[in-house]
Amino acid sequence: MHRRVFLTSLLGASAAVAGLSGCAQGDAAAATEGAATEPLADRVPAGTSLKIASYQNTQQLQFRLAKLPRLPFTVSGWANIGAGPDVINAFRANSLDLANNAGIPPIQAHYQGFDAKIVAIGVTRRPNYLFATKPGSDIRTVEDFRGKRLAFSQGQAQGVVLLRALKQAGLAYDDVRLIPLTSNQFLTALQSGQVDVAPLANSQAPAYLKQYGAKGAHTVTTDVVDLLNLLWAPQRVLNDPAKAAAIAAYIPQWAKGQVWAYEHPQEWNEEFYVKTQNLSLAQARSITALANKPLFPPHWDEAVKWEQETADLLAAGGFVKRFDVSSLFDHRFESIAAAAVPEEYRR
Repeated sequence: MHRRVFLTSLLGASAAVAGLSGCAQGDAAAATEGAATEPLADRVPAGTSLKIASYQNTQQLQFRLAKLPRLPFTVSGWANIGAGPDVINAFRANSLDLANNAGIPPIQAHYQGFDAKIVAIGVTRRPNYLFATKPGSDIRTVEDFRGKRLAFSQGQAQGVVLLRALKQAGLAYDDVRLIPLTSNQFLTALQSGQVDVAPLANSQAPAYLKQYGAKGAHTVTTDVVDLLNLLWAPQRVLNDPAKAAAIAAYIPQWAKGQVWAYEHPQEWNEEFYVKTQNLSLAQARSITALANKPLFPPHWDEAVKWEQETADLLAAGGFVKRFDVSSLFDHRFESIAAAAVPEEYRR
């Protein structure tokens, strides 16, 4: 499939048309005209509310287990949304105000003409993803991906991890067959043999291998990392001083919740992976053994550089147009996450 039609395949015709049409550009232009430049308010006004994405209820569980203070605003809805394309569609529908994603969804939103900004950054130093093969595969290295069908999600972290792995292995895009799917389709595609390889999160791999390892499925590990773990919000939300203040109040809780989970792996294994993900304790421990130490840099220079490299990599493949990613960052929020955690979680 030609790379220029990936967007249509991933988001559906109506979303793609909306994303690339003058209407979408109008949304972005309107947001830019009212762009928030004033300092953040010190307090959240009474009656403020936010609709926040919390995939698999992770945030609420971390907040409860860590016994964090009550948020100074109303969460009018916790949306069980994690995939970048779903988040972008929810932003467009005004049904979501804040989301947690990797670095690629904000790039994809910009390409669609939707204006949104990054408001918090966490960085990861160890791989969060590995490559799983279909049952019966003889693939052992990334170099073996040549000529194979690879599950590819243009608007999600898994997509950029795959592109970076191919580049590292010296493979061009035309050396492989990229099959456009969203990450929630990867497991089914592997099981059915629709694709030869798919990038899976570390948390997904144990269950997949338990079911299909005996049938010849296995994993290929690399040192490719997906650096950014971020919060982002539509510009229209950030243009509202009350909602911007609420986001600033949410960021410390977001950072502290991740630190708590990292410092309490046994409790997190039992409460999240065993009770909500139906994994065995042994599987849960294998996942947390690979967990990244949460890091919240006080300055975003590295994040901006990484985001630019990612955007350039996508542009080189014809997936997006080249642009300066500095427009994606709202630096009013830059130091908030780092200030909320101990020094050891800032480097």
